Amino acid sequence: MTILALLHPAAAQVGTGFSVHASTVVGIVALGGVYEWAGRRVAAAPPNGPSAGQRAAFFLGLLVLFFTLNGPLHDLSDTYLFSAHMVQHLVLTLVVPPLLVAGTPGWMLRPLLRPRAVRRLAEFVTRPGACFLIFNVVLTAWHLPPMYNMALAHHPVHIVQHLFFLAAAVLMWWPLLSPLPELPRLSYPGQMLYCFLMTIPMSVVAICVTMADRILYPAYAVAPRVWGITPLDDQHYGGLIMWIPGGLFFYGVMTVVFAKWATRGHGADEQEAAQAAL
Repeated sequence: MTILALLHPAAAQVGTGFSVHASTVVGIVALGGVYEWAGRRVAAAPPNGPSAGQRAAFFLGLLVLFFTLNGPLHDLSDTYLFSAHMVQHLVLTLVVPPLLVAGTPGWMLRPLLRPRAVRRLAEFVTRPGACFLIFNVVLTAWHLPPMYNMALAHHPVHIVQHLFFLAAAVLMWWPLLSPLPELPRLSYPGQMLYCFLMTIPMSVVAICVTMADRILYPAYAVAPRVWGITPLDDQHYGGLIMWIPGGLFFYGVMTVVFAKWATRGHGADEQEAAQAAL
């Protein structure tokens, strides 16, 4: 039996074993393989490739991604609980992308910017305003009932949804963690303002879901119930998960940024950006 089944008898219907989806395994292994290949073949690579810390961050991100898209959390998200799906989406946007960005050295990405068209596009989409807009448009659009319900009904669309979340979240984290001086991070004060503004659109979406007095996502209304949670309560819990932990996460990032700014001084932005590119 799964851990879920041991926690509550009603959860036994979730299934047995640890479900693994081949598409996620192929994608994750391919991403790790490209990372290792680039770490050895890129002309600007240091003798030993990415640092131990960078490798640890990147492969931890891939590990978290694997357990987010497979196993009990994935099964609960797809078939049983909207609230579990919100946990999955928060991990896909707030945990996995910063680990992947932090684990990728600037020299590994710089060759991709050699074509002028790619450089111009990268400069445009990594501007803080563009990152803010792209992420929040993607987040909002995919949580609209027609889009969300289509993703639940068609697995290929669901895969596309998750890819959109990951790509948009990488851009969202770029002004905070960019490893390339050519596509720079915001200053520390700018990062704090950026994080504060990020809480607003997510909160608006979450409030709409939390305060809804009807089922927005019918697939969960007919799903087998676990832990005695009603479909409407499940929807409210999902909205609260996006609203409170999602908002608090950004406030936590703001606290870390402020501490770095206070301890390293006002001239530390450029120094840290230069170090990140190594």
